Amino acid sequence: MSSIRRVVVTGLGAITPLGNTAPAYWEGLRTGTSGAAAITRFDPAKFKTRFACEVKGYEPDNFFDRKEHRKMDLFTQFGVVAADEAIADSGLLESGVNKDRVGVIWGSGIGGLKSLQEECIAFGRGDGTPRYSPFFIPRMIADSSSGNISIKNGFRGPNYVTTSACASSNDSIIAAFNNIRLGLADVMVTGGSEAAITESGVGGFNALKAMSERNDDPASASRPYDKDRDGFVLGEGSGALVLEEYEHAKARGAKMYAELIGGGMSSDAYHITAPDPSGSGVVLVMHNALRDAGITAAEVDYINTHGTSTPLGDGAEIKAIEQVFGEFAEQINISSTKSMTGHLLGGAGGVEAVACLLAMHHSLVPPTINLHTPDPEINQALNFTPNVAQARDVRVAMSNTFGFGGHNTSVIFRKL
Repeated sequence: MSSIRRVVVTGLGAITPLGNTAPAYWEGLRTGTSGAAAITRFDPAKFKTRFACEVKGYEPDNFFDRKEHRKMDLFTQFGVVAADEAIADSGLLESGVNKDRVGVIWGSGIGGLKSLQEECIAFGRGDGTPRYSPFFIPRMIADSSSGNISIKNGFRGPNYVTTSACASSNDSIIAAFNNIRLGLADVMVTGGSEAAITESGVGGFNALKAMSERNDDPASASRPYDKDRDGFVLGEGSGALVLEEYEHAKARGAKMYAELIGGGMSSDAYHITAPDPSGSGVVLVMHNALRDAGITAAEVDYINTHGTSTPLGDGAEIKAIEQVFGEFAEQINISSTKSMTGHLLGGAGGVEAVACLLAMHHSLVPPTINLHTPDPEINQALNFTPNVAQARDVRVAMSNTFGFGGHNTSVIFRKL
């Protein structure tokens, strides 16, 4: 087996409810901007939740020709746009890279929900004669995202999609990381995308009683760690990273945002939707990530938490952080950028990894907004970076994502 190799991040891309490029996204994070507003993708009048964190000002014709984007669900379009930005940022294509050694591993929890919904509704309204679009299946399947990114760029290395609900993107990042570490590829494009702001997406999560119903004030609805939180806010978009073997990046003179030093995975083995209130699976995943990274709890400066703004989930994660980090917990900056972006489901880990890397790059921790009435059940001696960004030299950052099914993932980056 090949020796373990170092992996660095050489490119970033994002299309989010806060901005449609990585710099625009960072500006929204830096200023504590909420991406929540009334839903425009459909008429939500009869739904319990009538708002979401939509990507704004996106026009597919600005990125694809009309024939091309008709073949892609919105989640794939978002993924290709973010990946294009990350690849351009890395300077990879100008470097004469061996494309046999470049792969794509992507994450999406749901895939082409909009395409599935539209085709099933059209069939149901018909007379039973099957009149499906020839693009239906390619638009719907989750791996169309990694496939389209690979095809567009001619990348012939490992190519697939990870699907583990809201842990999907972090699982894709860990898989890409391991492909490079083990010598199976030199470069990997990774991250995730989601576009589930549809009637079926909103209606389904409302039926689970998982989403906020604060329709009178959407901008304040996502409020992790606040006593008055009432559920998550649905988001959409994509975050992309170019991961590269350190010596390969060094040889071509690539800029390096940080080193990816560890990843952990675990399962709650508890319930299909509810988190284990003991937090045992979350404790295990963070221990696994720290062990894989070869660092101690004292070295972590910032944790971008899963922090969805649900009554059960937020408290369980914080209790786990206290258990893992012990006396060092109060020295760490903690924030949930979902307070601004909403919850991108399978795309969450991608945009949150980008947030961690930009926090390191700018020496500034993005805030947890809408934290006005601290939950007395959550230890408020911890630094949740409330409402306003805080300056800090972030040497080591951890990003947590957890998904329905009990999937837990954690990745750790270190400044070079």
